[in-house]
Amino acid sequence: MRFVKKASEYRQHAQECRNLAAAMDVPEQREQLLEMAQHWETLAADRAALVAKHPELALKGEREEEARHRR
Repeated sequence: MRFVKKASEYRQHAQECRNLAAAMDVPEQREQLLEMAQHWETLAADRAALVAKHPELALKGEREEEARHRR
């Protein structure tokens, strides 16, 4: 079992939250999902910064994914 995720996985979770938020009729639920998306984006940015500073911590394929993401 792996507890650490790639930055791309955190960004995917953020997108899923935004997609769910778009379908919500209740403003409070929509806002909660958008806040969750922002937290996932923060985790993605933190992970990307960590891997940039310490490449040896990158998971398989993570450095290549981040290089594509920065383009």
